[in-house]
Amino acid sequence: MRRKSTATALAWALAAGAWAQSPSVSGPATAPDQDARRAESEAQSRARAATASTVTLYGLVDSGVEYVKGSSGHVTRMPSLTGSLPSRWGVRGVEDLGGGLRGVFVLESGFGSDTGNLNQGGRSFGRQAFVGLSGGWGTLTLGRQYTMLFWSLLDADVLGPNVYGSGSLDSYIPNARADNAIVYRGTFGGLTLGASYSLGRDVVNAGPSPAGTNCAGESATDSRACREWSVMAKYDTPRWGAAVAVDEIRGGPGAFAGLTSSAMKDRRISANGYVKLGEGQLSAGLIRRNNNASIATPRSDLWYVGGSYPVFSVVTLDAQIFRLDYKNSRNSATLAAIRGTYHLSKRTALYATVGHIANDGSLALSVSSGAVGINPIAGGSQTGVMLGMRHSF
Repeated sequence: MRRKSTATALAWALAAGAWAQSPSVSGPATAPDQDARRAESEAQSRARAATASTVTLYGLVDSGVEYVKGSSGHVTRMPSLTGSLPSRWGVRGVEDLGGGLRGVFVLESGFGSDTGNLNQGGRSFGRQAFVGLSGGWGTLTLGRQYTMLFWSLLDADVLGPNVYGSGSLDSYIPNARADNAIVYRGTFGGLTLGASYSLGRDVVNAGPSPAGTNCAGESATDSRACREWSVMAKYDTPRWGAAVAVDEIRGGPGAFAGLTSSAMKDRRISANGYVKLGEGQLSAGLIRRNNNASIATPRSDLWYVGGSYPVFSVVTLDAQIFRLDYKNSRNSATLAAIRGTYHLSKRTALYATVGHIANDGSLALSVSSGAVGINPIAGGSQTGVMLGMRHSF
């Protein structure tokens, strides 16, 4: 009997010890169990944060060699401003704030791949630098940003910022950005509406260059100095699209391009459209300009028509013709350009592009917008050829 009692007592003692150490029984948790639960909670928190917020590093490096020859001589060089596309790197972020609201930011720097120098007048983040909120109602952002002229041309200008393209005839087009800007864009079905307003459009002095026009604004004595505003309406379908935009910049004391007073303004009105034919695209447009700084020839029209077609699965051809006409003047210019792109992968491509410009009157515009330094004589012509490579990440 005594042996049986002893065995029973031992069994109860072992059971009690097992009960005390079991994590499935309610009661104070042991230190190892607390650590495990804390680690699990922290892992879940990190997972939720990763889902709610993302930051992306991205960029593009484009470099090549061009040969330009015309009535004033010839040069072989590596362009610093653009090839098929301008080189850049940036960081963009999105945070889910709940209820369909998101916080957004972009910091994007432009650089010349030939030397590594910063473009956009030496700004650290000269292409874009803004922060804002986004939701079903659209996106509202503050900082250095594109104007609505840029967004209106995005689909219709098939060559875009190509070294031979619209930027050769109007240097504002690839520089359609504003400092100190408040920007709204919203897309509702196929309709996109946008507007921008800048308190001081360009604070950088980059010499007589569109990359920094020395028009800081935000003046206590002149509320109109160096202001910029733009509006856009754009409609897109799977087969066609159209866009209209107005972009106006004002001058200020010391500003370049002749806009030395806030009473002077430079306005562009853009209208364009495109249609998709099979895998290809045809597009056409007009940019009408009224520039108070150009006393003799304030009004001009820039017409363009172009097309893009993937001739093979890895080869795309883009071609465009531009005509710039100044009203009541002999000044005009015609530019034709073509670009062939061979895609080695989704991120890497080789390209070749050719352009020719013919000036009339007193115009002496260069065929190339890739770098300054060689223009034809007044009324002269020029031809450019460039071979290059780009990689995006």
